[in-house]
Amino acid sequence: MSISDLFDSGFQKRNQDHFAAIVRVAMSDGVITDEERAFLDRLARNLDISESDYKAIVKDYSSHPINPPVDYDRRLERLFDLARMVYADNIKGDDQVILLEKLSIGLGFNPDNAKYVVDKALRLVDNGADGDIFADEIKNMNR
Repeated sequence: MSISDLFDSGFQKRNQDHFAAIVRVAMSDGVITDEERAFLDRLARNLDISESDYKAIVKDYSSHPINPPVDYDRRLERLFDLARMVYADNIKGDDQVILLEKLSIGLGFNPDNAKYVVDKALRLVDNGADGDIFADEIKNMNR
């Protein structure tokens, strides 16, 4: 096995674990809504999750460890990516906010301020913030 094979399999495993964590969050209320299913479909494509892996993960998501990034900057990067996907795909209204709140909690943000973080994240993305501005603004919320 080459070094690139090790990297690729490790990268794919992290993507699968990240996807499973998001499925777990989506299933936290016992149901995957149509909006959540559509989001999961897009996320699976973006994370290069195969159809067979997708089905296996959704069926047995609890067998994958939840590994939210320990590093706060990585959490912000993932939140930025998720907020951009949700915004870009025009998931509107309360469903958008609820889904992103669930995902932010799954990423390790405090449940007590998830709504505030999500509202700020969506405003920043709507205003065209890049990753650096996004991270700075979210970090400065707590000051």
